[in-house]
Amino acid sequence: MDLSDITVEMNAQTALLATNLTKGNRAALARAITLVESKKAAHRQQAEALLAHLMAKTGNSLRLGITGVPGVGKSTTIDSFGSNLTAMGHKVAVLAVDPSSTRHGGSILGDKTRMERLSYDENAFIRPSPTAGTLGGVAAKTRETMLLCEAAGYDIIIVETVGIGQSETTVAQMVDFFLVLMLPGAGDDLQGIKKGVLEIADLIAVNKADGDNEVRARAAASEYRAALNIMSPRSPHWNAKTLLISGLKNIGLDALWDEIEQFRAVMVKEGVFDKKRSQQQIDWMWSLLQDKVMSALQGDPSIQSLIPKLKTSVYAGELPATAAASKLAAAFFSSKKEQLF
Repeated sequence: MDLSDITVEMNAQTALLATNLTKGNRAALARAITLVESKKAAHRQQAEALLAHLMAKTGNSLRLGITGVPGVGKSTTIDSFGSNLTAMGHKVAVLAVDPSSTRHGGSILGDKTRMERLSYDENAFIRPSPTAGTLGGVAAKTRETMLLCEAAGYDIIIVETVGIGQSETTVAQMVDFFLVLMLPGAGDDLQGIKKGVLEIADLIAVNKADGDNEVRARAAASEYRAALNIMSPRSPHWNAKTLLISGLKNIGLDALWDEIEQFRAVMVKEGVFDKKRSQQQIDWMWSLLQDKVMSALQGDPSIQSLIPKLKTSVYAGELPATAAASKLAAAFFSSKKEQLF
């Protein structure tokens, strides 16, 4: 089957949007991201067509993931770091993810106010997006947004995660380089750090290493180095390092970029870089398939009639959740079989 058989033809409006986006039009990029974030069926079809059309112009960026607990200085660091990169001639896109409220679904989306220099930089683009219930501290459409930014000519994509204890593995699996920011004063703080976060870090940076904090930052860095030394490296080609930085004072950020460039050079030389990108696409495919199957299941009329009864039975303790799930699956597959035959 030819690819043209499984892609949706773009309408004239979407085609114009694609043209303007590839010319670097920031307004077009913002509209394209809004299109892929839309939950309307018609918009989803156009978004798929847009992405299929732009795929040949993607993949030319370096994708960086940055995480850290609230208050560690992620936004301040990105503001300084991103400004350094644009001064070097790079085009930087920052995808800042804000946690959505579990009660009303809203989010503040105030990252632009915390990145003052990048907000006014012609070579930078900041897009705050809500998690909207997505796990891993990442927005539901982050992968699609990265592709759109690449097609628009941004060669450095930075994904700032929520950093509130959710699984950061999701983010690490969609970027090339994963940076974990830490606060000075390891001690008890080190005890509370999930081992899994350190295992997926390509580099640890102790932030706010300036003024009175410098001594504590050096002690913290020593603790993190010791922790990394007793852990298996994420890649056989790279041992995660620990640096001291200050996002506020712009200290150590040049050294941070040097490490990132060295990481990319090593991974490209070893043939790992492109293989990881390809595997990320496969992982994304399965993730999208799960979403589509779940959406189809929840929208099936036969399922909708069963859900209230089963929920009541499970809630009352009259039916195990496993049995309820089996009933829903059986009803769904039976419905689809009837539609096919």
